[in-house]
Amino acid sequence: MSIPAEAFFLTPGFNGTLQQQIQQMVADGILRGRFGPGEKMPSSRGLARHLGVSRITVTLAYTELVSGDYLTSRGRSGYFVSDTAPIHPAFTPAERPHGDSVDWERIIGRRFSRHELIAKPQDWQSYPYPFIYGQADATLFDHQNWRQCALRALGKRDFEVLTADFYERDDPMLIEYIIRSILPRRGISARPEEILLTMGAQNALWLSAQILLKPEGLAAVENPCYPGLRAILGQLGVQVRPVDVDSHGASPDAVPEGTEVFFTTPSHQCPTNATMPVDRRTALLERAEREDFVIVEDDYEFEMSFLKPAAPALKSLDREGRVIYVGSFSKSLFPGLRLGYVVASEAFIREARALRAAMLRHAPGHIQRTVAYFLSLGHYDALINRLNQAYKRRRTTMDEAIRLNGLEIAGQGAFGGSSFWMRAPDHIDTDLLAARLRPKGVLIEPGRIFFAPGTAPRNYYRIAYSSIAQTRIPEGIGLIAEAQRQSGHN
Repeated sequence: MSIPAEAFFLTPGFNGTLQQQIQQMVADGILRGRFGPGEKMPSSRGLARHLGVSRITVTLAYTELVSGDYLTSRGRSGYFVSDTAPIHPAFTPAERPHGDSVDWERIIGRRFSRHELIAKPQDWQSYPYPFIYGQADATLFDHQNWRQCALRALGKRDFEVLTADFYERDDPMLIEYIIRSILPRRGISARPEEILLTMGAQNALWLSAQILLKPEGLAAVENPCYPGLRAILGQLGVQVRPVDVDSHGASPDAVPEGTEVFFTTPSHQCPTNATMPVDRRTALLERAEREDFVIVEDDYEFEMSFLKPAAPALKSLDREGRVIYVGSFSKSLFPGLRLGYVVASEAFIREARALRAAMLRHAPGHIQRTVAYFLSLGHYDALINRLNQAYKRRRTTMDEAIRLNGLEIAGQGAFGGSSFWMRAPDHIDTDLLAARLRPKGVLIEPGRIFFAPGTAPRNYYRIAYSSIAQTRIPEGIGLIAEAQRQSGHN
């Protein structure tokens, strides 16, 4: 029996090539049982004519399907559905009742969904003025070299890295590069036993909090700070004390007595972008030594120091092993990578490695090896240089537009970064301001969520320049200023 060409049709908006769409249509038809073993496929010429594509596109798709044993070629007779083609099990899904009878309010032992996190629209790329933080700009990324590194990592030579279970270990190539190239820029020296790869900085902070803090232990955090950290600590049920920051970050004198762990972002404070000066870093370490507490340093955006050379990491000044250093490739490469690292004393890393193994074993091997190639071949440094140049231009444009429109900068950072911390007039609620701006194509981040509960002013917000084209910045800032003026008249 022959399958007619009319059984296939192209779907507009398919995320892939025409060849891939044809392959998917044929494979899906076979897997769902619409096309049976031995049935003859339309000729490549006939299917190409029906779909309005080139014959070579159909031929290449058929060739790939033969290699996957979906089709078989019988010389001049054409292509047929293979007798040994993959098939789905013939299960009939059971009728599922609406809802369920489980009393989840009673059964759920711990609540994790009550902690508020930053909300960002999934379709942020469709907005003309996306002043949102942390997303990658496709126009700046090195797609070609990343693709080459990914293909190399997927090759036969790295097959074990791609497929093996590392158990609790990490890719030695990536660890070696972090030791030789990344850490020395921060003044840090470390051995492989003192480094652990994580699923981004968030995972590193979670591991640190789990290991360092006992129930009812006292953790100090900057105020304002990264909301994800406050969610982690809230889930642990520990005491959390805010440490207000100023234009130089957190003051060592403001850390509460009895603190067991102090979480800080000294390079570019989140979200104010303040950089902690060296004398404060030294004083913080001295106080930690006197009062015997540990510091978790989230080295937030240290690569983005394009106005001045980056200050030395707090970890580089540490002589007692009191600093747990957290780094990440999510901001410098792209957030979907989910790859970070922790540098700490071997005793801490031993526990962190065991905890990570119990939770997720390790980061995917092919991701680790791809990043290792990207770093070791010099592509990472070239990308950072390109990002910094672009960010410097965008920052200058945004700074000029902000001042031209009479907006107020609350914290812009002297070293660089990728955002401005802004303050609206006291009567403006920036949650409402963000809602008013969204229909106009403008995305901003209200600042309330960054503050400790009960201390949150409503008139702060963050605007980033990492994901918006430089040419759109002035008009977008103008729309923010106009919305603030309109709020003043309401």
